[in-house]
Amino acid sequence: MASGDRPTMARSGRIQGGDAMLERNDVTGLPDLRTTTGRVAPVRSRRPIYLDMLPPCNAGCPAGENIQEWLRLIKVGQQEAAWRQLTADNPFPAIHGRVCYHPCETACNRKDLDAAVSIHSVERHLGDLALEQGWAFEAPSYRSGRRVLIVGAGPSGLSAAYHLRRLGHEVEIHDSAELPGGMMRYGIPEYRLPRDVLDGEIQRLIDLGVVIRGGTTVTDLLATQAEGNFDAVFVAVGAHLSKRVDIPSADASRMVDAVSFLRDVAKGERPVIGRRVAIYGGGNTAMDAARVARRLGAEESVIVYRRTIEQMPAHQEEREGAEREGVRMNWLRTITEMGSQDLTVEIMELDEDGRARGTGRFEKLAADTVILAVGQEADTSFLKAIPGMTFDDDVVRVDPVTLMTDVEGIFAGGDMVPSERTVTVGVGHGKKAARCIDKWLNQDRSRRPAKHPVVHLEDMNLWYFGGHARRQQQEQAPEERISDFGEIVAGLSPEEAAFEARRCLSCGNCFECDGCLGACPEDAVIKLGPGNRYRFDYERCTGCATCFEQCPVHAIEMIQENQ
Repeated sequence: MASGDRPTMARSGRIQGGDAMLERNDVTGLPDLRTTTGRVAPVRSRRPIYLDMLPPCNAGCPAGENIQEWLRLIKVGQQEAAWRQLTADNPFPAIHGRVCYHPCETACNRKDLDAAVSIHSVERHLGDLALEQGWAFEAPSYRSGRRVLIVGAGPSGLSAAYHLRRLGHEVEIHDSAELPGGMMRYGIPEYRLPRDVLDGEIQRLIDLGVVIRGGTTVTDLLATQAEGNFDAVFVAVGAHLSKRVDIPSADASRMVDAVSFLRDVAKGERPVIGRRVAIYGGGNTAMDAARVARRLGAEESVIVYRRTIEQMPAHQEEREGAEREGVRMNWLRTITEMGSQDLTVEIMELDEDGRARGTGRFEKLAADTVILAVGQEADTSFLKAIPGMTFDDDVVRVDPVTLMTDVEGIFAGGDMVPSERTVTVGVGHGKKAARCIDKWLNQDRSRRPAKHPVVHLEDMNLWYFGGHARRQQQEQAPEERISDFGEIVAGLSPEEAAFEARRCLSCGNCFECDGCLGACPEDAVIKLGPGNRYRFDYERCTGCATCFEQCPVHAIEMIQENQ
């Protein structure tokens, strides 16, 4: 074996006196044996093993999708298998591909190589293909005989119902609205989420056996549970109540809250708002309201926000979408009074701690209507009479591990527990609650195994991967899309979706590139056939680490011989 140190990717190993003085590796937690000593010793002191690491996209998904695996299935042309893999965790790929803020892409290692894989657009492609092809969920093979009540037919409640039903339980959802979907139906505008897509993915749950009772408001939860002989309850009411703000007004009818405004438009109403509309707030709901106002004919749609653009809670893509459609942003302003023709706004400034404070200087802003979007709260008042239930303002206290409230058998999730209020977080809560409810019903006290360590870009061999430009979804021109509520973003073609899936780096998991097979000087790597990866023949292996050093995805680690 030729002498000379091999290149290393170890981030914590060090060499001293020709021997590897090893610390614990911060990727695997194993002793770091990845730096060679210059020659292979007569007696092997280390050996390679194959790993399955946690890719950062999977780790960053609030719905807990195995993103890397369903992308892999698309790569090999198995679209339906990819959809079934995806929907094992999330029943709404066509919805999420449109409305999720894709933190998986923020986490994607490829973003530091050229550009993140467009995971959300591939997910949408799969979801749309499933609707087109009529793919359905398989009926549960097991009946538990247990009944679970879910209050709220939003993303969290629907997700919990889906997973509970797949686990063999009977599930019944009660919701005060006539149609299911929660804020997906009554808060997200149609230009972002067409209603036929929403209805199509919800219908699969109904076909699976989930019972949804719309127009059914739960006022006494314990009585409803007893009357229906439900063994457990999951409460997932959305944040449908707008926070109130006191603004002196000469005409209160010219002030509306954003949630009611968006709900009315979703129901098909077209409220008269005038030519000039001001939206008070800086969140995603404010952006939606401002963009809807443009579609209702407002010539001027202005966001009034008391802080700066950096402090704005709205996602960047929502703000940029609004600006492209002609919505103006008025930073560091707060509304103090609404007159008959205009608003009085106070100019704000940031103090040394970054907090907005008034300056005592005022200006006028013309507005026919003011839409208030200063935040929402969940209506948890119907739970206040339950003995033992505890709250922090409008949110219910739950065990962060089990999502159970302080009342045995009653679980809660989504907008009504402390969390980020997004569709994907709600769907993730629903899946987690379903698993915890199932364990509670079965008196299962076992814990879920710990997740694998996350693999990072610096742990990989980048020489293997070339640069490939990310495929972009086409968008309708801003001047055209504000004329109606048609969908503004198009999906990828099948070829584009497959190309984008192939951009996945398969971080931390073997994809059978045969690099280790070809690199091993001792023929100690045995190929087991397509889909079965490889194994090491340790009778031949010398521990030289050649396989480890060439593995592009960090699916091989060197460990001590006696481990």
